[in-house]
Amino acid sequence: MIAIMKYGEVSPEEIFARGASSLNVADTVEGIIEKVKNNGDAALLQYAELFDKAKLTALEVTQEEIDEAFSSTDPQFIRILKDAASNIRAFHQNQVRAGFRMQEKDGVIMGQKITPIEKVGLYVPGGTAAYPSTVLMDSIPAKIAGCKEICITTPPMANDKINPVILAAAKIAGVDRIFKVGGAQAIAALAYGTESVPKVDKIVGPGNAFVAEAKRQVFGRVSIDMIAGPSEILVIADGKSNPRFVAADLLSQAEHDKMASAVLVTDSETLALAVQQELEIQLNALPRQEIARASIENNGKIIVAENIDDVIAISNEIAPEHLILCVDNPFDYLEKITNAGSIFMGRYCPESLGDYFAGPNHTLPTSGTARFSSPLSVDDFVKKSQYTYYTKEALKKVADDVAFFAEKEGLSAHAKSATIRFEEEQ
Repeated sequence: MIAIMKYGEVSPEEIFARGASSLNVADTVEGIIEKVKNNGDAALLQYAELFDKAKLTALEVTQEEIDEAFSSTDPQFIRILKDAASNIRAFHQNQVRAGFRMQEKDGVIMGQKITPIEKVGLYVPGGTAAYPSTVLMDSIPAKIAGCKEICITTPPMANDKINPVILAAAKIAGVDRIFKVGGAQAIAALAYGTESVPKVDKIVGPGNAFVAEAKRQVFGRVSIDMIAGPSEILVIADGKSNPRFVAADLLSQAEHDKMASAVLVTDSETLALAVQQELEIQLNALPRQEIARASIENNGKIIVAENIDDVIAISNEIAPEHLILCVDNPFDYLEKITNAGSIFMGRYCPESLGDYFAGPNHTLPTSGTARFSSPLSVDDFVKKSQYTYYTKEALKKVADDVAFFAEKEGLSAHAKSATIRFEEEQ
């Protein structure tokens, strides 16, 4: 049963403790990366057989496989995927930013230009489960940004194929290339390149502890979006909230993973007790009961505070991946929320809307990193270059000041580079 804690009556360590951390897999991942670096495709084929029980003869998905998967997918699901893609595209289109150019002084022009990252690799979890939503969420912003090549890596099933719904989503999103590679070995392949898999400039997408560690280890050689931890949800709910709704929202993340975290923060002890009871009722009916129960009992909690201001302060300290504001007039509280990945407003906005359909991205900062990180966006697929132009006359006006500044830092060559251009005039 989920624990109920009263804010102010238990220690802050108990209130703000996070769930169990991931396994230490650093050494294993390091070995996998080295093997892929040294052996390329041969290593990927070996790992596919070892981890995925797939005996592959080729790593890249063919156009025929994509077309076959698309035609075999339920037409109703194709329609839903297209509607979701349209919503995601519309939301992310608003994130496109332009460069700028400024000319505030005679002879001086400065500015910033935006350039798409050329090649990006998207990791999509797969194998026994399928996440076409991740395909849409990660590839559509990259497409909008203008990336020239978008590659997906995803684990094959035991029949040597990729789950058809992943291929259908990839076709709808306009992905360029798809590879039957999963796990840490996929991250290594994207970072270093193999005979089949191209080396990319940035890797994005969620994954298990091995994938997260691999992203950590290759960062610097390539860029990454974030190191994603177990999924999290925090529900802010007042005494008017329906406990059935709140329990369902908590379980929507608990069923992801035994290490997932589901937290309710409320100013109503009556609601806290009702949600505690409702969780037991709904858990018993869940197909993934074992996973969800482990998450709720080990990492879940209900925190009861005196008032809504304390409730919001607790939420900001936890900085959850997903935050549901289950209150009347949620926009009255929006500006008070300072740390959250994605915020779901009101009593009829379940987190599952964000996972699949509404439009905002579902690749989000976890483990409290919402204090300084943001959801995946078009910004993740572009880079910025700044530029400066001075005429001779403009430089002459400030050359001595530049040189004086440089000498204060003990860098005479810096100073000389500014003044040498006018020595012949003296």
